[in-house]
Parts: sequence; C-alpha cells; structure tokens
Amino acid sequence: MSAPVRPPGSPFRSLFLGGFECSTHRRADGRRLDLVAATGHDRHALADYRALTEHGMLAARDGLRWHRIETAPGRYDWSSALPMLEAQRETGLQVIWDLCHYGWPDDLDIWSDGFIERFAAFAAEAARCIRQVSGAPPFLCTVNEISYWAWAGGEVGRIGPLATGAGPALKRQLVRAALAATRAVRAVESAARFLLAEPAIHVVGGPDPESREAAAAYRAVQYEALDMVAGRLAPELGGAAAALDLVGLNFYPDNQWVHGGGTIPLGHHAYRPFRQMLAEAYARYGRPLLVSETGAEGTAKAAWLHYVCGEVRAAQAAGVPVLGICLYPIQDYPGWENERPCAVGLFSAPDAAGVRAIDGPLAAELREQQVRFEAAGWGERA
Repeated sequence: MSAPVRPPGSPFRSLFLGGFECSTHRRADGRRLDLVAATGHDRHALADYRALTEHGMLAARDGLRWHRIETAPGRYDWSSALPMLEAQRETGLQVIWDLCHYGWPDDLDIWSDGFIERFAAFAAEAARCIRQVSGAPPFLCTVNEISYWAWAGGEVGRIGPLATGAGPALKRQLVRAALAATRAVRAVESAARFLLAEPAIHVVGGPDPESREAAAAYRAVQYEALDMVAGRLAPELGGAAAALDLVGLNFYPDNQWVHGGGTIPLGHHAYRPFRQMLAEAYARYGRPLLVSETGAEGTAKAAWLHYVCGEVRAAQAAGVPVLGICLYPIQDYPGWENERPCAVGLFSAPDAAGVRAIDGPLAAELREQQVRFEAAGWGERA
C-alpha cells in the first residue's frame, strides 16, 4: 500500500485524488449516458474506494446522478446514491460530489427558471443526505465544467441541450444554477466546501495579427465562468467573491491548440508550461487550486502524470497553493460517442467477478511521485 501524502494545510486527506467518470448527458442521438453505471462503479463502489486507499489516495471526485435521484419534481429517491455514500463512510474516503455533470431530469427545461429552482433544492437535499449518511460536511462541485458544457451543449450541439450558437446564454444559465445551488447548500450546511472545476487551456494564433488576436480572445474566454461566479463579470447573475472557494483546473494533453488548427504537442516551442497556467489562475483569483482532472490514454498515462507532477511541484515552489492532483478518470470507461474502450485509468473495467486490473506503469509512477512530493517538502504523511 502506498502511504498517502498531502500538502500542509490542505483540506484533502491526500495529495492525489481518484476521479470517477460520472457524466449523465444526452448525446445527439438522444441516448442518455450514465458512466457511473457503464463503468460498474455503481455496483462496486466499496471495492473501488478501497482500491484508491491502497494506492495512497484518500480523497476522490464522484457524482450523484440528479436524473436518477429526483424522480418527480421535489421527490427524491436516494437508492442510487446510498451505496456510494455508505462506501464513503465505511472507507473514510473524502469525496467531492458532483451534482450536475452535464445531465438533468428529463422533465426540466434547462433554459427555464424552474431549472435553477429545482437544482438549488436538489443541492440542498443532497447536502443533507451526504451529512446524514457520511457524517461529514459536504464537499461539492455543483455544476461541472461550465465553460466546456456551454461550448459542447450550447455552441456546437455535441451534448445536451444540443443547441448551436447559444454558448454564451447557456454559460450564464449554468452560472446562475451554480450560484443558486451554493446559496441553498450554505443555508443548510454552513461548513460545506465547494469546487469550481474549469478547463485550463492555451490557444495560439498564426503569423497574422488577426489570428493572434482571435487566439488571445479565445484563450481569455476560459475565465468567463469563474469571473461570473466571482461577480467580476455579468454581476446581474448574482456572483460574488465569496462564491469562489477552491478553483479546479482540468488539464489534458489536448488542452493546447492552434486557433483554427491542431493540437500543440508537449515539447513544441509554442507549448505553454502548465506551471504558468497554474500561476496565472492563482494570480487572477487568489484561491487555492486543485488539478481537478488530468490524465492521458494508453502508454502515455505514466509519462503524462510525470509531466503534470513536475509542473505542480514547480508551481508550488513558486508559491502557488496547488493542494491536490486528481487522476481522472481513475477507471477505464466506454467512450461517449462510440462506446470504444478508453484505456485511461489506473484501474480497468471490472471482469465478471468485479475485479479490476491495475495499470502497472501508472501505479509505479504514482508511487514515485508520492515519494518526490514528500522529498520536495510539499507533502507530509497523512
């Protein structure tokens, strides 16, 4: 078993977290995804949580599926959530619960005021349930990746609500929902903590000034959702500095690209070091950071973790409070659009007996990084 490490003063029990893919959106063909079920995590939550602890991860991101819980307006069936909450209690794992990971109940119009009201009520009930079952104050991510959802669901029609040209409107609606949920939860659980997880991106232009200006504008958009939540932008939405708690940055190998072109690969002269992206976010908001999602596929997994961890240590050495790194997804999963096996996890899909294989190179890299963080003075034994 790996001994967990964590930065001094961190709210998390370990520096490394495991993230469970919990998307519940509808695809363009109308089919609703449920990745908690598709990965077998709903059936094997206790074993999955125990596996995390065996690899030095005493904290996780996971999801409560709103569409499965609110079966009718104001009527909640927690049977899909209780096995995970009980597993959290039994293992002592610390979990950040996503409440809206791209999906919502079918009877709701996402563009309506009713969406805001129902989501806030659901969030408050979820906070009560988490406290009652786990015995711990809730740690929540109310609306996951507002910026990505606004693009994928509102601008290009890739996921629900399958709109095009309405990205800015969807972003504002999702910000309203996140703010309303935060207020509702704090009214019933003053000790609740919150994560706002957003993509960290870098975009560069071509040789002409117009391309460079367009790239700079696109890159700046990554901060709009957080600026709205903080009340710096569109204050009529009700944002305020107090609404920002922990800022999460989701960072993957394809998060840097040429405007109108392809991905910028790691090692390219135009590739922006992740340490600089972390420092920029901290300078902008002054809030502690979590690398809330990161990972790669196939043989790139261990090398990517090696790179991200080195950048986090460099940011920490420069005074940027990065409090955790979430390996996401921690399990292999079927692809959103074609169900292809995505080999991204430390753990495989379960076999017939519910056993998951371990990715040896990634496990070894994780152990090595835990040692390196402790040796660098940025981790203490939990």
